[in-house]
Amino acid sequence: MDLRLTPADRELVTAAVTEAEATTSGEIVTIVARRSDSYHDVGLSWAAAAVFVALALTAAFPAHLRAFLSMLLLDWDHELADWKLLTGLLGLLILKFLVVRYLLAIMPLRMLTTPRATKARRVRRRAILLFRTAAEARTRGRTGVLLYLSLDEHRAEIVADRAINEKVTPEIWGDAMAALIQAIRAGQPGAGLAEAVRQIGAVLARHFPREEDDINELPDRLIEL
Repeated sequence: MDLRLTPADRELVTAAVTEAEATTSGEIVTIVARRSDSYHDVGLSWAAAAVFVALALTAAFPAHLRAFLSMLLLDWDHELADWKLLTGLLGLLILKFLVVRYLLAIMPLRMLTTPRATKARRVRRRAILLFRTAAEARTRGRTGVLLYLSLDEHRAEIVADRAINEKVTPEIWGDAMAALIQAIRAGQPGAGLAEAVRQIGAVLARHFPREEDDINELPDRLIEL
């Protein structure tokens, strides 16, 4: 499923952040990225794995390689010189590596072949990095929350500031994450983000109610990378 945000989605999320922050001194930042990593190493890993499998099959069935190369070279007596055999094997391995590598240059295929655990780690790492640059230490009471959605991975993360983590356990964000993931599966990322923001705002309002001198320290608009 190719997730996209529409102008209506952006307005919906911005309105949800504005509404949520009206009841709390906490700050909510929403960031959406196309993907959290290029995963180039995944393509290289699969290409290397293909070469390893080819070598293993050659070691197990050397006669098949000799017959195949003899057919290519029109040498039907199957008495190939060692240098021809090894050169042919090297050429086939290089070809296999390049075919797999460039097939996985196609992003949908690369995402499909990337393990879920790898996606989860890199989305989390990107979310923490963005939190540190976009929210951490920019709030007066260290009460910033980042809601991060990575579209291609269909994964989201919630990262909170120190003051919030002292009062709110990660499990508390479960309902917000569940609402977001459910909406993503339905192909409605904007509605999911807005609902998650509302639930995050409700949690912040309980622990950090709005103060009279509160100012808006972080942008309410949806940030797209």
